[in-house]
Amino acid sequence: MPPWYKPRMRAPLRIVLIAVAALAALGLVIGAIVVFLAPRGRVLPESLDPHSEEPAPSWAPPAEPPVAAATPTGPGIAGLVDADWLARVSEATGIPERSLAAYAGAALVKAQSMPECGLAWNTIAGIGAAESDHGRHGASRVGTDGVVTPPIYGPPLDGGPGVEHVPDSDGGAIDGSAEIDRASGPFQLIPQTWRNWHTDGSGDGVEDPQNIDDAAMATVNYLCRVSIHIDTEEGWNAAVAGFNSPQSYRDTVARFATRYAAALPGG
Repeated sequence: MPPWYKPRMRAPLRIVLIAVAALAALGLVIGAIVVFLAPRGRVLPESLDPHSEEPAPSWAPPAEPPVAAATPTGPGIAGLVDADWLARVSEATGIPERSLAAYAGAALVKAQSMPECGLAWNTIAGIGAAESDHGRHGASRVGTDGVVTPPIYGPPLDGGPGVEHVPDSDGGAIDGSAEIDRASGPFQLIPQTWRNWHTDGSGDGVEDPQNIDDAAMATVNYLCRVSIHIDTEEGWNAAVAGFNSPQSYRDTVARFATRYAAALPGG
């Protein structure tokens, strides 16, 4: 589910090869893929029908970059974005301004510190939409400080149908459960991922996966470690698959991200 910003790698990327079983009904095999986040029973926002008959885009080309504020309006990444740009793009896309500020700020930071990554705000927004409806899953809302309340937690990763089994690794310190691991926050980061990519994107001195600035910057840092040249189809698919491997997930993110880009004037 950042991402703020300490422009450095937190820890070597741990690569896990997950062999996915053959889908007998379809006669297809999803090959083993490098992933860091475990599959996690997401709840998609109501604004997208995941079973749309319209073919999904094969990827999401980058939208025009966000406009940087002439003078930062706050200590974190959200304060890096021009207020007029935020208002205009929020109105056009339906993304809440506070969430959009996190996505755009993370994109600005990464474009400066690692331009070869090529990660655009609309892809970050597509992931934020797929993971938590921009921090609005259930009754949650993103506060002006970027913190999501009430906190967002995914289902227990207990090895049930379609769910990876991930034993408790944090004693509940990150995900609020001392029994089994689960994903946390608006970008649905599991404890292992947060320990490797934790960062303070909001500039408040606290690293919190329930803060959309921190979570967005952590996600961006992770994606740009998985792949570079995310402004190309090959790089984009490698990055998003590394975050969450199913093709259906890539389809969902691509649909959101291309819609956001197309909603802008000239898009």
